[in-house]
This record gives sequence, structure tokens and C-alpha cells, in this order.
Amino acid sequence: MKLSWVYDHNNGASEFARRDMTDWLTDIFEAPAVQLKQGATIAIRQHVRGEFENEGWAINVKISDEHDLTVFALKDDLAVQLQTGNMSRAPYDLLKLQYLKTSHRIEAAAIALPTKAGGLALGSNIAHADRVRNELYLFRDIITISILLVAFE
Repeated sequence: MKLSWVYDHNNGASEFARRDMTDWLTDIFEAPAVQLKQGATIAIRQHVRGEFENEGWAINVKISDEHDLTVFALKDDLAVQLQTGNMSRAPYDLLKLQYLKTSHRIEAAAIALPTKAGGLALGSNIAHADRVRNELYLFRDIITISILLVAFE
């Protein structure tokens, strides 16, 4: 697995840079031992989860006491969502991040997904950063949270 590119939505890049977390976050996706191929989702998630746990992030945090919805990782005023599943999950992830922002729990977020080519290597109809980037731009007046989109392959 390797970092492919990042996309800055509503100053997400500057929010992570201000906290000196950009290099740490993007370096997680420089993991040559983790190959993007059919059945690799568990290995990807375990690798990323381990990196976040080592830095003290809470994992699989409920976004609301009344609902069983979670975000991948949360620490201080930042949230990170990792999506390696079906494409229909990505817009839902953006809504969860926006909810955390409007409920004043976070200031910024990152979402990490494979590129289109990376998603094809993982399977069929896998969420990919290329489409999410286009949809973030389209819905920029609705998804107002600062997001750093991280694309890997």
C-alpha cells in the first residue's frame, strides 16, 4: 500500500498541518507490506487501526449515545474515517463526520479510501477516493466540515 494523493476540502489540509499531523497521517499509508488485492481489507484495517492505537486514538467511537453509529478513530477535536467497503458507505461516512462537526465534537476530519484503481484491486463496487473527491466538491455547501481526503493504492 502506498499514498497516492491528498485532497483538501474546506481547509482540511491546514487543520491537520496546524496540529503537525499531516505527515504522520499520510505516512500510515506508506506500507509496502500491505498489498491491495482481493481479501486485503482486514489487513489494511488492522494496519491502520494499529497505527492509530499506538498514538492514543480511540477506535470505533459512537457518534451518538442514542444510535449505534461509529467513526473509525477520534482524538481531541479530530476524527478519521477509513473506508474500504461498498461505495454506498462513503456518503454515509461524510454525513457522520458532518454530524460530529455540527454537534461540536470535532473541528476537522480525514477520510481515507483507496483510489479507483486500488478499489478495483480490492473488489467490486468498492468506495474510492476519486469519486468521493468529486462528490465533496459537488456538495461543498452541504458537507462544510474541513476534511483531508487521503487516497491510497
